[in-house]
Amino acid sequence: MKKTVFSAMRPTGKLHLGHLVGALQNWLELQEKYSCIFGIVDWHALMGEYEQSAEIADNTLDMAIDWLACGIDPKKSILFVQSHVPEHLELQMILSCLTPLGWLERNPTYKEQLREITTRDLQTYAFLGYPVLQAADILLYKASLVPIGEDQLPHLELTREIARRFNHIYKQELFSDCEAILTKTPRLLGTDGRKMSKSYQNAINLSDPGKMVRTKTQSMFTDPKRIKLSDPGHPNECNVYSYYQIFAPQKEKDVYAWCTKAEKGCTDCKKILSDALWEKLKPIQEKREHLAKDKDRIRDILEEGRKKASAIAQKTIQEVKKAVFKHEL
Repeated sequence: MKKTVFSAMRPTGKLHLGHLVGALQNWLELQEKYSCIFGIVDWHALMGEYEQSAEIADNTLDMAIDWLACGIDPKKSILFVQSHVPEHLELQMILSCLTPLGWLERNPTYKEQLREITTRDLQTYAFLGYPVLQAADILLYKASLVPIGEDQLPHLELTREIARRFNHIYKQELFSDCEAILTKTPRLLGTDGRKMSKSYQNAINLSDPGKMVRTKTQSMFTDPKRIKLSDPGHPNECNVYSYYQIFAPQKEKDVYAWCTKAEKGCTDCKKILSDALWEKLKPIQEKREHLAKDKDRIRDILEEGRKKASAIAQKTIQEVKKAVFKHEL
């Protein structure tokens, strides 16, 4: 049998280039080799966006369109919306009963987001406990592989710890350790040199029109040591060069040469990059435009995914309840 892969995204806004290279391109390869389950985790979105909750439904449908436009195939993978499968919250409740508070408080991502995100109040019970819901998402499908970036490794280790604690307390071997599949591309920085994020307004979105892609690319932070046009550049310290390495590797050597020899200025360099980015995004947007014309079809795909996900989730939750309560309910 194929191993099961679980991965998910929060529908908190438009998908951007970071999602493309950090997750979606990896998913395309994984769906050819494994049984993949991809969730649009709207409960996770609500934890941080509860004051703008009306946007989540539109973002959910928009995300499904982006996934399909990038090549995620509902014939090969299960695509579903988290809140459509109630067993996610049911398993979260059970796991939260046995998760020590200290495990959650030491979570580095939790502390980072409390520090960095000042536009929303994240000092809530749900936000502290979101790693438990993440664990429930993974364990509900008994996923053995989880594609993540290095910054998410502490979350996955917490999932393993929760699974082991469940097995120990209830004298079961219901859950096995899940393994990380690290993304091939390191974290893509935003146009300002920070993490690419909707919160920082520094993202190039998959749905941005060509003119906007060019405008955002021209605003990108470049080599701070290159003051004048005649100054040689330092490509390895320049965010623009890192984009060439990912999106236009065939130009990498040329870029390095013209930058270090001061043969082109940063403005020209960014214009060439914007053309390369648009070449990457244009076919995705053409598919996206076609898919967006039939949103009922998108809803049908998500409903089919819900049925498949629910069949797995219901079996797992029955096993969990039997382990906890020692008999069938």
